[in-house]
Amino acid sequence: MTNAVARKLEGKVAIVTGGTGGIGFATARRLIDEGARVLLVDRSEEALAAAAREFGESAAWSAADVSSAEDAARYVQEAVNKFGGVDIVFANAGIEGVVTPLTETSVEDFDRVLAVNVRGAWLAIKHSAPALAKRGGGSIIITSSVAGVVGSAGLSPYVTSKHAVMGLVKCAALELAPLGIRVNSVNPGPIENRMMRSIEEQANPGDPGAVKSGFLSKIPLGRYGTNEEIASVVAFLASSDSAYVTGTSVIADGGFVAG
Repeated sequence: MTNAVARKLEGKVAIVTGGTGGIGFATARRLIDEGARVLLVDRSEEALAAAAREFGESAAWSAADVSSAEDAARYVQEAVNKFGGVDIVFANAGIEGVVTPLTETSVEDFDRVLAVNVRGAWLAIKHSAPALAKRGGGSIIITSSVAGVVGSAGLSPYVTSKHAVMGLVKCAALELAPLGIRVNSVNPGPIENRMMRSIEEQANPGDPGAVKSGFLSKIPLGRYGTNEEIASVVAFLASSDSAYVTGTSVIADGGFVAG
């Protein structure tokens, strides 16, 4: 638990999409530990209610499809109604899609990945920016990936979406800077969570461990990251410690893209 004296987000209000997933849940916990109140956004009402119960009065929740404009407008308004405004948005919701060669990827899977990963982030920015501006500014953080920097065979929809997010961050940072709103991305490398288990299993159903070993061989620090390590990066980008940081990406990958 963060020392109360050092809580850097005291009085702030955050929205975390993908709030019941590994990175989202860990980040919500970290933001709350730093003094923020958090609106958790995800698809499952049951999972959201369970997460909110764990966080107590510091959290509320909104079930939403992040790719829906109506749902995005609604969850932002719910944060305002519940907590009085919005200062931080962590647009983290994302899906990996199906691991398959580009020529065998369906149009439906491609469109769904981009709808969640790109349109979802765009809608989060579009609908939250006015609320942040009313508070004098704030911080928007988008989850990209090392897949936003390099390619990966079999993951063309996911890689495309994460590259797109990088462009979105730059455009939004330029447009929103006059309003005091900073926009950045966090780009995780392989993380010990459900998404990586899914990618490993899909890439080699008979031996997912071999896929993990392949990833590990490319990480100089020799291990996957943790959800909590990514949460620490997001907390930095959410706080005034990063007051002069906007329009950029923080790559947290154990050195994966350095090689």
